[in-house]
Amino acid sequence: MIICNIQGGLGNQMFQYAMARSLSLDCDLDLKFCIDSFLQYRMHNGFELDRVFGIRLSFATSEELKKIIGGWRAHPLVRRALAQKKFKIFRGSQYKVDSQTGYDPSLISLGSKYYLHGYWQSEKYFLKHADQIRKDFFFSDALDQRNLQLLEKISRCNAVSIHVRRGDYISNTKALATHGLCGLDYYNLAIERMKSQIKDPQFFVFTDDSGWVKAELLTRHPGITVVDHNIGVDSYKDMQLMATCSHHIIANSSFSWWGAWLNPSKEKLVIAPKKWFASGEVAPDLLPPSWEKI
Repeated sequence: MIICNIQGGLGNQMFQYAMARSLSLDCDLDLKFCIDSFLQYRMHNGFELDRVFGIRLSFATSEELKKIIGGWRAHPLVRRALAQKKFKIFRGSQYKVDSQTGYDPSLISLGSKYYLHGYWQSEKYFLKHADQIRKDFFFSDALDQRNLQLLEKISRCNAVSIHVRRGDYISNTKALATHGLCGLDYYNLAIERMKSQIKDPQFFVFTDDSGWVKAELLTRHPGITVVDHNIGVDSYKDMQLMATCSHHIIANSSFSWWGAWLNPSKEKLVIAPKKWFASGEVAPDLLPPSWEKI
């Protein structure tokens, strides 16, 4: 049995699910999940995989957790503490943590039971089962009229999605210190690169800061469409619309990473920031090799 902890926003939840789902298929093991971290997690919209994609998960019981990682480790607070590097010695062999140093191929040779904790941000974990993952990540609800009109507009042109994420990256000091922001230079360069490589691009900017977009991007690139109405529990609809675009300029965000990845076209051009974190570190294996990094 595989038990996977789910945490973070929608994009991160998708990475964790995709990795665990693929691993369960490779190893022919039952798959269960833990979502108790959302009892303390107040950012974003909580656990969303069921609501957005209609995915029905099986949840691990306390007894199943005890069997996998040992009785005293099964408590939610203990499991959270064990994820920290300083407590690594206490994890036990079945407790597997994403080291965030890139794809770890050794996971495919694990035994018949283990617990997964981390973000697992690489398509290498699930590329073998990409078709199945895209089927699982099928948006279950029909779009409302306003978004249907936008979808029609996207379908009639060579649409390029641009994701500008600023809201929580600015308001949350920890997020800002970790991720930083994609600045105006990045977006200007990405837009010009897109114009030089594809014919008649039409840009659709999905953002949580329309004021900044209108002041900084719209003035320099007239004609772009600003999409800022999908908020709160409807935020996922931005990802749904991004995935229908032909090409993509993403932010340093797992949300727009998935907006680009869910587009199955082999002809798509994806431009991503090579500076993914505020520290300047390039996230190992996070960006597929066909995506351009600037």
